[in-house]
Amino acid sequence: MLDFLLRSAALLAGTFVVLATILSAIRSFVLPRNESVLINNWVFMVIRHLFSFLAARYQTYAARDRVMALFAPVALVMLPIVWLMLLSIGYTGIYWALGEGSLTKSYLLSSSSLLTLGSVEASGVLISMGTYSEATFGLLLITLLISYLPTMYQAFTRRELVVARLELRCGTNRTATELILWLNRTGDLTDDGPQWQAWEEWFVEIEETHTSLPILSFFRSPQPGRSWVTAADLILDAAAVIISAVDQKRDPQMELCFKAGCVAINRVSRYFQDRAQAEPSAAITDEDPIEDATRRDFYRTYEQLQEARVPLCENREEAWQKYQELRPRYREAVQFLARLTMAPELKAIGGNH
Repeated sequence: MLDFLLRSAALLAGTFVVLATILSAIRSFVLPRNESVLINNWVFMVIRHLFSFLAARYQTYAARDRVMALFAPVALVMLPIVWLMLLSIGYTGIYWALGEGSLTKSYLLSSSSLLTLGSVEASGVLISMGTYSEATFGLLLITLLISYLPTMYQAFTRRELVVARLELRCGTNRTATELILWLNRTGDLTDDGPQWQAWEEWFVEIEETHTSLPILSFFRSPQPGRSWVTAADLILDAAAVIISAVDQKRDPQMELCFKAGCVAINRVSRYFQDRAQAEPSAAITDEDPIEDATRRDFYRTYEQLQEARVPLCENREEAWQKYQELRPRYREAVQFLARLTMAPELKAIGGNH
């Protein structure tokens, strides 16, 4: 009786492990939605803690960046390995429950069937069917990862192309002030330029790819000083300053870009956060703090734009209040993602850290 109960439990547990592993792979690479997969989370968390420990031993950001650059690729490669291990363990329990022999023999049969076309050494029809299904699932898991690698790297390349172009426009300081000054020099500040539409499309793609394939958030830029998080912060900061301080007619394309950026950065942030976060379109009160952009930084930016003969609103205090209302819509999400991805230190709009 006890043996029957143990074998029944092993059959149920093995079947559960197999189905859970297959569903994890489907939800990770096939389902076009941002779902949190428990197995993937465990794998990424363990590897992240290991890389964080190694990176903490270095003093400079460049050294830590070199270590963390390997985190996402290693985690992505380890994911199918863990899936295959779980698949082998699950089928081991199934074979043992069906009376194939000892646990050792069942494990050897499972391991030999995992990446082959099945095993002819099975003692019965059910065991033989199990070995062929295991072989099919094993090849399926590897195929899923290999087929989605080009898709992921295409999304990464498109993301980094915008990041690199943005750095050219912001200069070495990489501040929103420099970006606004560049827009003013090129005439795109007061006229409807193509930049805001391109950045809006970039934000839309970020929202889609970085929630359906969240490991993309941790793929670091080829250059240590670059990051998609800081690039998003630069664009949103520039839009917030222009909307609040620049005296010009409403620019619908810029406002759409700002809205798309707030939505994207908040949804990517919420994917990784345990606590719920308000929608970016929610009302923002005057009591919300501004931590990384003080009144002095905003005034410095205002003065720099004034020196560059950018048409500004006469009432500087009203401009500050409006900026203070806009900034919290994305500030917390940007800061959270910057800490999560170990991005370069964010700068305030005027260039201070």
